[in-house]
Amino acid sequence: MLGSIDTLRQIQGDGLSWLGLGPTECRYRIVASGARRRLRAYAGANTGLPLLIVAAPIKRPYIWDLADCVSVVRHCLQNRLGLYLLEWMPPPLHGGTDAGLADYSQSIGEAVAATARGAGAKVPFNGPFARRDARGDPRSVGPAAHPGARAVVDANLSTIDVLPGSLLSFLAVVAAPETFLWSRLVDIVLSTGDPRALMVHARVERWALDEFPLPGRLVHEILEWPYHENRLCAGTLRIGDQLLGPAALRLPVLAVANTADAVAPRQSIAPFIDAMPTGFGELDEYPGETSVGLQHLALLVGREAHRAVWPRIFSWLHAHG
Repeated sequence: MLGSIDTLRQIQGDGLSWLGLGPTECRYRIVASGARRRLRAYAGANTGLPLLIVAAPIKRPYIWDLADCVSVVRHCLQNRLGLYLLEWMPPPLHGGTDAGLADYSQSIGEAVAATARGAGAKVPFNGPFARRDARGDPRSVGPAAHPGARAVVDANLSTIDVLPGSLLSFLAVVAAPETFLWSRLVDIVLSTGDPRALMVHARVERWALDEFPLPGRLVHEILEWPYHENRLCAGTLRIGDQLLGPAALRLPVLAVANTADAVAPRQSIAPFIDAMPTGFGELDEYPGETSVGLQHLALLVGREAHRAVWPRIFSWLHAHG
C-alpha cells in the first residue's frame, strides 16, 4: 500500500517536471556500480583535487544539482574539483535485502577507493565507516524533543524488510511537524514576490516527492545507534571490527551548522567536533534563509549559502587537499 503511495507521489513530482521544475543535472558517467550504489564521475573528474559527495540514501541525489543558480555540483566543477558522487539505488520492493550500516559503510569505502584510483591519488580511507552526522546530548536534541520522534525510534523498523519513502516522510512529519510541515508553508509565504525564490522552493518540493525506499534494518540502526543511543559521539559505535568515535577520526573535518535548522542544529554537531583531537575539527555557522523549503537543505539549495558559505568551503578544501 505504502509502495503505491510512493508511486503516486512520484507521479505528482513528474507533473511538476512537466511544468519545467524537474532537475537539470550536469552530465556524468558511471565508473563503478554495485548492488546498492553507483559511482558518478563528472567532467574533469580525473583532474584537479578529487572530491567524493556521498548523497543521502533517501530520495534522489539531484538535490546536489537542483538548478543552475543553486547547484553544489556546478560550483564544485567551477572550483577545479575532480568531482565524484555516490548514488544509492533503491532496494527491491519485494525484499531480498538485509543491508545495514556496515553494508552501506562498506559501499562508501569502495567508492572512496574507486575515487582515489580514478584521480591517481592515495586511498584516504582506512576503515569501514567514513562519517555520519554527529549527535550531541540526546536529552537536549533528538527523540526527547518530540513525543512523535520517540515513537519513531521505539518502532522496531528492523522487522520491515523494505521501508517505502512515503512512510519515512510521514514519520518525519509526526516527529517534528513544525519542521517538516509548518515551516515549509511559512517558507513559501516568505518567498512570495521573488520569482527565483519561488522557483527554488518549487524544485525542492518536486525533489521531496521523489520518494526512495530504504532497507528497514538500515533505518532502524541509524535511528537507534547514532541517534537514540548517541554511540558515534560517545565513541561506542562499532562497525565491523572497528570502534568509532571522535577520538578515532584523525583527519581534517569542516562541519557547517545552519543555526535556523532544527534537524541538525549546532548543538548536535559541536560536541563531536570538540571531542576530536586538537586541530582536526572546525565548526562554521550560517543563519539559514528563505526559499529552501526545509532548513536542513539550505546549505545545498540556498542562494545565500552558495554566495557566502560555499566559497569558504572550497577554500578549506583546497587548503587541506
